[in-house]
Amino acid sequence: MKQFTTGDLNKQVGDVTDAAAREPVVITRHRKPRYVLMSYEHYERIRAGADPRRTVKASEMPDEHAELFAGALDRLSRGEGYDDES
Repeated sequence: MKQFTTGDLNKQVGDVTDAAAREPVVITRHRKPRYVLMSYEHYERIRAGADPRRTVKASEMPDEHAELFAGALDRLSRGEGYDDES
């Protein structure tokens, strides 16, 4: 997650809001995270509980995801790279 200071927000509002349009960004004050800025659409998805992303332990990963993950690790160990790399 990208971070900006409150000073950045004042001086570079366009850059900060452009970044927040892509993903939530942290706004720091006195080097401590104080706020999160995100698009309204992202906020609404979170508020409605419609965001399908979730975190699980590897041991609790659904079988179909575990198979995909194992296959990707195998390809990487052979030096083949990611599927989307040219």
